[in-house]
Amino acid sequence: MRKTLLMLTLLLMCTWVSAQTPEVLSRQRALVRVNQNSKYLLIPVQEQGINATVSVLGAENRVIQTFSVRLATDKTDYYVPLELKDAKLLDISVRFPQNDERKLADFSCWKELKFSDTFDTANRETYRPAYHHTPAYGWMNDPNGMYYKDGVYHLSFQWNPYGSMWGNMTWGHSTSRDLIHWEQQPAIIWADGLGSIFSGSAVVDKNNTAGFGAGAVIAFYTSAGGAQMQSMAYSTDGGKTFTKYPGNPVLTLDVADFRDPKVFWNDDINKWNLILAAGQQMRIYSSANLKEWTYESSFGEGYGSHGGVWECPDLVKLPVRGTTQQKWMLVCNINPGGPFGGSATQYFVGQFDGHRFTCESAPEVSKWMDYGKDHYATVTFSNAPDNRVIALAWMSNWQYANQVPTMQFRSANSVPRDLDLFQYNGETYVGVTPSKELLALRGKTVKQPTATCEIVVDVRNNTQLVLSNAKGEKVTMTYDAAKQTFAMDRKQSGAVGFSEAFPFETVAPTNGKLKQLRIFIDHCSIEVLDAEGKMAMTNLVFPSEPYNTLTVKGGKATIYNIEN
Repeated sequence: MRKTLLMLTLLLMCTWVSAQTPEVLSRQRALVRVNQNSKYLLIPVQEQGINATVSVLGAENRVIQTFSVRLATDKTDYYVPLELKDAKLLDISVRFPQNDERKLADFSCWKELKFSDTFDTANRETYRPAYHHTPAYGWMNDPNGMYYKDGVYHLSFQWNPYGSMWGNMTWGHSTSRDLIHWEQQPAIIWADGLGSIFSGSAVVDKNNTAGFGAGAVIAFYTSAGGAQMQSMAYSTDGGKTFTKYPGNPVLTLDVADFRDPKVFWNDDINKWNLILAAGQQMRIYSSANLKEWTYESSFGEGYGSHGGVWECPDLVKLPVRGTTQQKWMLVCNINPGGPFGGSATQYFVGQFDGHRFTCESAPEVSKWMDYGKDHYATVTFSNAPDNRVIALAWMSNWQYANQVPTMQFRSANSVPRDLDLFQYNGETYVGVTPSKELLALRGKTVKQPTATCEIVVDVRNNTQLVLSNAKGEKVTMTYDAAKQTFAMDRKQSGAVGFSEAFPFETVAPTNGKLKQLRIFIDHCSIEVLDAEGKMAMTNLVFPSEPYNTLTVKGGKATIYNIEN
C-alpha cells in the first residue's frame, strides 16, 4: 500500500491560493464563496476542533452535498480536500457546546483555507502499514462490496473523506490483482436524501437477472437516515461508476438496527439470497431478480453471544476437511460482546436450504473467528476464482478505533485469509489460513525482526516468543500445548495510554496441537495464524520504534523480510 500512496503523491507546493475571508452571518454561521478555478478546497482539520456542518451549494443555490468536518479552531492537524466540481458557495454552521463563548469568525481555519488543483497524499505516518490495505487518507471501517471480476479484486469500504474519525459514511473503493497491492480509486457511492451509505455487498449478475445487462455489478447497501433501509446501485462499466436504482429503497422494516445486506447466488434454489442484521437476529430473504425480495426466516434468538448489536453478516458454503461434506457458515459480527471486550467476529456452522439456516451446535456455544481484539466486520469476496472463500476484516476495535495514534488515516484491513471447515472433539470450526498470495511477499531471511516481516515458528509443547525493542517495549506470545491455548500480551507493547481498553492479553483455544505459526508484522499490527488454520489472533501495536529483537524459547523461528 505504501508504494501505491507514493504513486498517488501530487505536488502541492506552489499550486494553492489562499481562500478569501469568509462572510460571517452570525456567531455560528458563515459563507465562503467559491470563486477560483481550482479543483479542490483544502479544509484545515483539528481533531479536537468544533464539528461544523458544510452545505455545498451550486447553481441557483441548490444543495449539492452536505457533510460534517472538525474545523481547526486554533491549530491544523491535517487537511482534507473538498472536490469543488459545480460548487459556487459553502454554507458553514456550527453548534457550540453549552457555555462555549467562542465565535466562528475567530477560528484559525480561515487563515489556512486554500484553493488548489492538487492534494498531497504522501505518507507521513509512522504506523501506516506497508502491505495491508489502508485508505490514502481519512477514516475507514467495515469492508464493503467485495467482489472479483475480470482478474481484479474490488474492495469498497466505509470511508470518511473529511476526517480521520467516523462520519460522512460513503463507499471508498480500491482495486488489486493480487490481494496485496491496492490502488485507491474514486469513491463510488455517496450519501443522498435517504441517508449516509452504510455497509453492504456487491455481486456480478452474470445472467442479467436484474435487467441491467449480463455481467453488471450490483451493489447493495444500507441507506442510514432517519431510519435504516436497503438500497441498491448498478454498474455497467466494470465497477468504476455506479447508478443508484430509481426504485430505492428495495427493502424496509420497522426495526431500528436494520443493516448490512450480504447478497449471494444460491445454486441450491437457483435464486439470490440476502442476509442482513435486524437487531440481534439475522433475517434471510430470496429473490429471482435482485429487486423484489421475499422474507424467508430469521436466525439468532438464543444462539451465541448477544452482548451487543449484531451486524455485518455473511453466509457461505465451505468444504469440511478430510470429508466429502460441505456445510454452511453464518458470520455474525457483534459490537460490543467480543471475548475480550468491544467488537469481534462470531460464527455459526450448520445447514442452509435457501430458506432457513439451522445451527448444528448447542445454542450456548460461541465460536470466534479470531481471538485478537482487532478483527471485526469480517466478510468474504463474491465471485472469487477457483471456488475460494477469501475473507478480509477491519483491523481495529470500536472501543478505541477513533483514538489510535494516527491522523492522516485511521484503520487498515487484515491480510487476506482463505476459509474452510475442520472438525475437532465433535464440533466443526472455521479454518483460517493465510491466503497463498502472501507467500510472494517473502524476501530474504534475516536474523532479527523488522517493521515489516513474516516470522515462521515451528513450535513445541510449550513455546514463548518475545518481540522487543531498545525502548523496553515488548509483546509476549505463549503457546501452551497442555492447555491448548495461545496467548498474546501487548500491555507493554508501546503506546497504550490512549484507551484503558487497549493494554490487554488475548487468549485463544488452539483446537488441538499446533505445529507451525505464521506471524505477520506490519508497523502497527501483529497477526498470528496457525499454518493449518486452526487458530487466528490479530492485535494492533504502536511501538515507539520497530521491534528488532526476537527471543524464542521452546521453538525455532525463521524470519523473512517482507518485500513489497
